[in-house]
Amino acid sequence: MSSSKFRDLSAGTKSLIIVEQILFVGALILAVHLNGEYQIVDFIVVSDGFLLLYAVIFALFNQLSALALGLYNSKLRESFRGIFRRMLMCVSIGFCATTLINPFYGVYHLPIELLAIASSLSVFLVSSFRYFTFKIDFFGFGKRNILVLGSGQRASIIERRMRRDVDRQDFTVHGFVIMEGDSADGIQHEIRIKLNESLVEYTLAHDIDEIVVANDERRNNLPVDELFACKIRGIEIIDILDFIERETGQIAVNLIYPSWVIYSNGFASNNYLRNTLDWIFNAGMALILLLLTWPVMLITALCMKITEGLNAPIFYKQERVGLDGELFNMIKFRSMRLDAEKNGAQMASENDNRITKVGQYLRKYRIDELPQIWNVLHGSMGFVGPRPERPQFVKSLINNIPYYNERHNVKPGLTGWAQLKYPYGATEADSLEKLKYDLYYIKHRSFLLDLLILIRTFEIVLFGKGR
Repeated sequence: MSSSKFRDLSAGTKSLIIVEQILFVGALILAVHLNGEYQIVDFIVVSDGFLLLYAVIFALFNQLSALALGLYNSKLRESFRGIFRRMLMCVSIGFCATTLINPFYGVYHLPIELLAIASSLSVFLVSSFRYFTFKIDFFGFGKRNILVLGSGQRASIIERRMRRDVDRQDFTVHGFVIMEGDSADGIQHEIRIKLNESLVEYTLAHDIDEIVVANDERRNNLPVDELFACKIRGIEIIDILDFIERETGQIAVNLIYPSWVIYSNGFASNNYLRNTLDWIFNAGMALILLLLTWPVMLITALCMKITEGLNAPIFYKQERVGLDGELFNMIKFRSMRLDAEKNGAQMASENDNRITKVGQYLRKYRIDELPQIWNVLHGSMGFVGPRPERPQFVKSLINNIPYYNERHNVKPGLTGWAQLKYPYGATEADSLEKLKYDLYYIKHRSFLLDLLILIRTFEIVLFGKGR
């Protein structure tokens, strides 16, 4: 995670990361001191400086696995039991990673038994801390107090799309200011404010941290002087599009206006080194994945032959739209019946009755996507990017959904931001929702974001959350 992204996190989320890092570091140091007290195992005692370095590395491995398992996802919807299961797996992965690099410490390496004790202490300390924060919602103190300037259709997206507490973990809505030109059927249930004083006086009197500009009619209707006065007094001013992008990880396509796209950062990669090395990175990752998964692919092929007959085809080729609208054949393990499209092309849906018994498992654990390693090696796909759609659907979607064609400005991928954030889409409305996430990825595309998506994809595969 880049430093700018870390700064954008709420105080609660940053505090959680820092406190747990201290707990992981403390677990290893405590394990060493307990060993010195009770002589559990013999080893060469290192200096305090080296011990602290070992402890920091131990903590980083554990926190990286915690990130991979979704434990730092502020919108993780899990009971404490589910969080504890993830914590156990997180520490297990951290233990394995630490033991792999342990021999590189040479004669000052730590005994495996000591690392096991440190991992056990980590589970106890971090799980106890998580239970405490889970019960009292301790890390909700960093919320921003926002005032929305507008109460019409543009402002109503906050009421409609961010109405749950889990959607407002980083902010509270003080109210919606009624502005001239706002649609009457906008905000229905939340507080509507009719200002009888200046905007500056109101925001200072009510400790407003941020103003979200979301009025329907902006031409000659924005209190520019008052917004300027609020800004120089330390109150943040943000456009509704940027607010939604920051809080939801998507771009509200239906609210976009051309000038926002023109002046906004992103939407093009100026990193020529990244563009040059893109295929090398993807090909290298594909070869590593092939070496790790070929036994799984072999077992998959055998299962398909056993359940559907020796003559049943294993692979399925399907024409998809790739970079710059070019067509290519995407290869997958066949997860549907042979007559799945006897009535013509149709989008896959959740609980699709055309999916075979083996296909259900292939989709759940994303095994059906593994043959696309060939597409990555060929260069028609990357590891991360928008999922490619079929040309039959793309023509209709481009005509009906604004900015849909922009998703073809980057190479399609095996996994992507939309796949992490949104389930299978079988309708045009679903395609619009996925486009919002795809545009967010295109705007913020970077190596760090790609790495985050790959790590989160590992969580989906591990817990069988594929669809």
